[in-house]
Amino acid sequence: MPRDTGPSGVEPDPDRVERAQDQAASAFVAISAMVLVCGGLGGVMEAASRGAARAGGTVVGLLPGFDAGDANRWVTVPIVTGIDQARNVILVRSCDAVIAVGGRYGTLSEIALALKLGKPVVGLGTWRLAQPGGRRVPLMRARTPEQAVRLALAAPRRAGRSVRRWLA
Repeated sequence: MPRDTGPSGVEPDPDRVERAQDQAASAFVAISAMVLVCGGLGGVMEAASRGAARAGGTVVGLLPGFDAGDANRWVTVPIVTGIDQARNVILVRSCDAVIAVGGRYGTLSEIALALKLGKPVVGLGTWRLAQPGGRRVPLMRARTPEQAVRLALAAPRRAGRSVRRWLA
């Protein structure tokens, strides 16, 4: 797994670590003949797209705005939604499983939607969640991008669902 150690005494840039992890996970997704579905913009989404595209995978970018030109250069299929963050519902509903890497509130909303819809969620360095009353949150944890993909591939099958092989 890519690591960003940085000079002694300096904390690694968390965004750079996130992008490296997401790129590695996405490359493994592509190698596994998966379709990567993401927000299609920059940052972690671009790193994920780059990893999948470089490995020969298909990248679907669900764009928040009105212009396909907003997609990062690695997106194979740009889908212009014009619905901003509401696109997260489409993203989650379109996938067999969700891999959440790091993230901010958009990632948190995808995790929540996936859990609400009964979709498997694998976390890699992402949010730690707790429900009131101590009820368990069914979020699987991975330590490496490869483990995240293996868990995401196996989860729908364990639940008796057919798998289209689309991951977010």
